[in-house]
Amino acid sequence: MTANQIAHKAAPATVELRLDRVSRLYNSLDPSPFQEKELDAAADDYIVGSAEDLGNRPMRLAILLPEDELARPEAAHIAASIRYHFTLRRDSERRRLRTMLWRGRTSLAIGIVFLVVCLVARHLLAGSSSAIAQIFSEGLLIVGWVAMWGPLDIFLYGWWPIYSRHKLLQRLSSLDVELRPIK
Repeated sequence: MTANQIAHKAAPATVELRLDRVSRLYNSLDPSPFQEKELDAAADDYIVGSAEDLGNRPMRLAILLPEDELARPEAAHIAASIRYHFTLRRDSERRRLRTMLWRGRTSLAIGIVFLVVCLVARHLLAGSSSAIAQIFSEGLLIVGWVAMWGPLDIFLYGWWPIYSRHKLLQRLSSLDVELRPIK
C-alpha cells in the first residue's frame, strides 16, 4: 500500500473553526448570493493552512456556532458555500497553470529561435581573428543560453507549486463540513 492510500484510509483529522456569527465566515464586501459568497480571507487562510499542515491526511471541517446562529436559514448552506469557494479557487489555479505552461511553450519556442540565431552569428564571427569578434562571439553564446533561462525556469521549477496548490484546492472543494453548536 502506498503512503497516499494509507492516508486516505486514515480517519479524517477534524479542524475546528469557531465563529460567533455565520457572517464572520464570509467576505463582508462580496455582494454575491449567500451560497456563492467568497470566504473571508482569514477563514480561507486558516482552512488552507490547516490542510497544508495535514499533508495528505483527510480533513473534516467543523464549524462551531452558537445555537441561534445554527438555526438561521443561511447555516444550512455553509457546507455547500465552502465547497463552492474552493471549487472556484481550484479552477482559478488550473487556469493559472494552463497560462503558465502556455507561456512556457511560447517562451521556449522564442528562446530556441533566438539561441539558434546567436549560435549561427557566433559561428560566422568565430572565423575572424579579431579580438572584438571573439568577444562578441562569446557574448552571443552567453546571451543565447541566458535567453533559455525563462522557459527552463517555468518547466523545471515554476509549474509544480501551482500544481500542488491546485491539488490541495481540489481536496478542499469536496471537503466534509459539519456544523456543531458551541458548548
